[in-house]
Amino acid sequence: MNKYLITGGAGFIGSHLSRALLKLNNEVIVIDDYSTNAVEKIDSKIKIYKTDIENIAEIKKIFKKEKPDIVYHLAGVISLRRKITDPLFIKSLDFLGRTKAILDVCRENNVKKLVFISSGGAIYEDARVIPTPRDYPAHPTSLYGSANLMIEKYIQLYCREYKMNFIILRLSNVYGPRQWASGIIPSLIINLLREEIPVIYGDGTQTRDFIYIDDVIKASILVLNKGKTGIFNVGSGKEVSLNEIFKLLKDILGAKIKPIYKTLVTQESKRSALNIEKTKKEFGWKNQTNLKDGLNETVKWFQKNGRR
Repeated sequence: MNKYLITGGAGFIGSHLSRALLKLNNEVIVIDDYSTNAVEKIDSKIKIYKTDIENIAEIKKIFKKEKPDIVYHLAGVISLRRKITDPLFIKSLDFLGRTKAILDVCRENNVKKLVFISSGGAIYEDARVIPTPRDYPAHPTSLYGSANLMIEKYIQLYCREYKMNFIILRLSNVYGPRQWASGIIPSLIINLLREEIPVIYGDGTQTRDFIYIDDVIKASILVLNKGKTGIFNVGSGKEVSLNEIFKLLKDILGAKIKPIYKTLVTQESKRSALNIEKTKKEFGWKNQTNLKDGLNETVKWFQKNGRR
């Protein structure tokens, strides 16, 4: 049995990861400030520390007390997708300082491995090779993507200096039960369930690489089974347009509503998909949930649980 600590462990990916690790008879600790209002009820067997990772003194106390074997760092820079006037956006600007603090406490407490959850879609923005391989030159065009890449670079340099083990997972567009309402799939589901007209920004032909949450969690755990270090893509490897997503959801729900298309306010990639061959080869992992099945499960969850 190992002891795992997850920063941001009460969010969408973190809540799924914490439950999966618990089912494998591990000890799980979650650190989360619950600031997003998109958190989930955590199993009572999971120890929760409700605090901000900016509270360095408190974080040091938690690490010293718990002595985790493995740390998953999910409390990254998601707030940088918000408007620059949003307090959470401003709060996220010191992302490198928080990353250093996490790395410092990991080193001080002899953590065996750090896993950072990054964004493949944001880092490979406007890539000319689709699906985009791991060794493709990263050239993010958004602040969010640039911040993720800076964190990745810092982790690599720090871990090389102090001979620490790390894994960076560049995820594509993750979807599934308990996802935040701001994601394209949950927002479309909510609109259709409420019989409201959905809004699709752009013409809907832009593609994304959608991967079901269960496949992401399997990859996140499997990468620990071998003594590997480095950066790996996790996705489906397939392009799917937003129009295709909407049609599938409409068919699942038997809806007759048509979407409204609006002009994009910000620039975004026209096409996106990740090449996952390296991850498959190194870890024997592959995504197993086809898109229609994953969407069905996601719709069922929203039908049962309503909306936040």
